[in-house]
Amino acid sequence: MELFFNHLGPTALFIAQFAGMIIAAIHAILSKDDPRSASGWVAVIVLVPFVGWLTYWILGINRIERRARELRSGSYATGIRPLPPANLANALIAPKEETQQLVRLAELGQKIFPSGLMPGNFIRVLKNGDQAYPAMIAAIEKAERSIALSSYIFNCDKAGLAFLAALTRARERGVEIRILLDGVGAWYSFPSMVKRLEQAAIPHARFLHSFMPWQMPYLNMRCHQKILVVDGLHGFTGGMNIAEGNLVIDNPRHPIRDYHFSVEGPLVTQLMLNFAHEWAFTADEELSGEAWFPDIPVHFDKEQSVIARGIASGPDLKLNAIRWTLMGALAEASNYIRIVTPYFVPDGTLKASLCLAAMRGIRVDIVLPENNNLPYVAWASQADLGPLIQAGCHVWMVPGPFEHSKLMTIDGYWSLVGSSNWDTRSLRLNFEFDLECYGASFARTLDQIIEAKIESARELTIADIAARPFLVRLRDSTMRLFSPYL
Repeated sequence: MELFFNHLGPTALFIAQFAGMIIAAIHAILSKDDPRSASGWVAVIVLVPFVGWLTYWILGINRIERRARELRSGSYATGIRPLPPANLANALIAPKEETQQLVRLAELGQKIFPSGLMPGNFIRVLKNGDQAYPAMIAAIEKAERSIALSSYIFNCDKAGLAFLAALTRARERGVEIRILLDGVGAWYSFPSMVKRLEQAAIPHARFLHSFMPWQMPYLNMRCHQKILVVDGLHGFTGGMNIAEGNLVIDNPRHPIRDYHFSVEGPLVTQLMLNFAHEWAFTADEELSGEAWFPDIPVHFDKEQSVIARGIASGPDLKLNAIRWTLMGALAEASNYIRIVTPYFVPDGTLKASLCLAAMRGIRVDIVLPENNNLPYVAWASQADLGPLIQAGCHVWMVPGPFEHSKLMTIDGYWSLVGSSNWDTRSLRLNFEFDLECYGASFARTLDQIIEAKIESARELTIADIAARPFLVRLRDSTMRLFSPYL
């Protein structure tokens, strides 16, 4: 009998290893769209006994996609009436050639991500926390029914405590409140704002949060969205977190320049829909009814109103809608492309699209911060700028304070603003939310902002890239290897 069990042990281990290896390898081959990712996982599964396939089952399977697909299939009674892309020509004030270009882009956008174009919106630009925070807090103070707030960073500092005080007063008035914080971003300040929210009895949740290692397979996937919706009628979104560094007028120790956007009109419903999806995913509660989704009037000022739609992206979707929208917009550009981003480490396809645009005569301006708050991201970026400049792109380095703005315009009629950066983290790992906007007035406003930044900036040249010392070039190129995870 002892001899039997001595033989059974190694045999059982061999069978377990072989079965686990084969099943995991087949799953990786069939489910991974990127051949490099599939081959990498297969190599780990085959070459590292037990640990390889166990690691794959814990970290390699996107269970978020399955859960989110169930949530996104749900519906909300919103009475929302999007504008068909074919009707965009009649709603825009633009020359015929540009209108045809925009209609093509809108039709492509609908295939990439099926959120409808919403006419009749007013979008106001808010500069730094100096303008954005007072406007957001004023909206919270006027709230009568509901407040939905999602922020990657909600620091327990001067700015955060001002929001907390307004939210506490709103709760005392009987307003329904839901606060969504990212599981990682919630710890950017110490103490965390989470404890204060608990003390104030304000309903909140942390996205993909757990201290248990075996429950943290998606720690690298973060809810990077910034959305505030008050009474379902007034929205705010963009790239600005809640932190005192954004109060530039107060001369903080680490000032951050940024832009946020106040939204009025039917587009607010899309902000609320996206928040409701992420809240249901995190807190398992569906938000519905008039308090969250009221009927919203349309503004018919054709000159000043903006036609826009919200674009959500994240690892829960097979197709990253923001990345594909960027590629489509770059392909349709005919005159100029302007990009402002704090973190610029695009993948090979996006870099090639920018190079091709410049090579076919499109003016491409890329505006980056001279001093980055994440130096290792700037190092990885430096390693990629040479080919872009050689292809004809103009790269501008803006002096401090740190520039966290995320803006993009094309040809004076199309704009993209929101939470996403031009890096792999935003365009593959993070949950992001952007606004795709059609309209000359709004694009003109953004162009003026970008032009002012370029005027104060230093243009980076091939000579600057070549003049970097050997060790600096080695550092930058080494950091580029980690670009998918920065």
